[in-house]
Amino acid sequence: MVALKLLLTSPQSLFALVVLVGVVVVAVFDEQIAPTGFNEVDVEQRLQPPGPGHWFGTDDLGRDVLSRVVLGAKVSLQVGAVAVGFSLVCGTVVGLLAGFYGRWVDTVLMRCMDVLFAFPAFLLAIAVIAVLGPGITNAMIAIGVTYTPVFARVTRSAVLGVREQVYVRASRSVGVSDLRLLARHVLPNAAPPIIVQTTVSLAFAVLAEAALSFVGLGTQPPDPSWGRMLAEGRGYIELAWWIAVFPGLAIVLLVLAFNLVGDGLRDVLDPQQRSALEAARARPGRRRREAGS
Repeated sequence: MVALKLLLTSPQSLFALVVLVGVVVVAVFDEQIAPTGFNEVDVEQRLQPPGPGHWFGTDDLGRDVLSRVVLGAKVSLQVGAVAVGFSLVCGTVVGLLAGFYGRWVDTVLMRCMDVLFAFPAFLLAIAVIAVLGPGITNAMIAIGVTYTPVFARVTRSAVLGVREQVYVRASRSVGVSDLRLLARHVLPNAAPPIIVQTTVSLAFAVLAEAALSFVGLGTQPPDPSWGRMLAEGRGYIELAWWIAVFPGLAIVLLVLAFNLVGDGLRDVLDPQQRSALEAARARPGRRRREAGS
């Protein structure tokens, strides 16, 4: 509760949370918010600039850009949530086992993760899609595989600092099972860096989905996607800049919000940073009391 209060007192974190809540609301109620359907073609209205009839303008087929941006929010959030959820579960399990048991278990599991780390993230995602085929579902799998080693390393590092604590060693000495020990003691105390990594990975997942859709490996037409809209608008950037600019701004805003939330969580979940923040918040009140006395 203290961490949440500190997070909400940060202007950057509060702004980011408002943006994220807004994007979630738009994604949930997209069909009610969107002025038209995402694929309603009106050739007579093609390449109309932003105005009262079409607030974000229209594309080369006369489709309303605002509606496609609104409906594309669901795609970005779904891909981010599913892909990061997949990598979070797999990577956390691998990191827990590697960090807790060590020795040959650590060696085998982390060498497998190192193999995945040897490839640039985007190239690895392309390689996975090359095997599975293009499409939004396969893009989720590809992004999830790409970020699994990241969670594995973060979790392993956190577990290594927790497993030698006195309460963990005492629990093992009285016969507490490894599963119970991992679930009730090790994982909760190793959670803060994993939570921060989750928000950062969500930002990268949104970018990865946009990049894959941009090159034609993610969302397939005619379904709306911010990355796909960028690809469709790049050929009209001088004639109709709004086709690419508005989905690009949506990507920037969502990624920025995730990163700002991650920065805020990092500060409030770290004991030293949290103490410094609490002291900084207390100084103005103390000064006012001293001035009043």
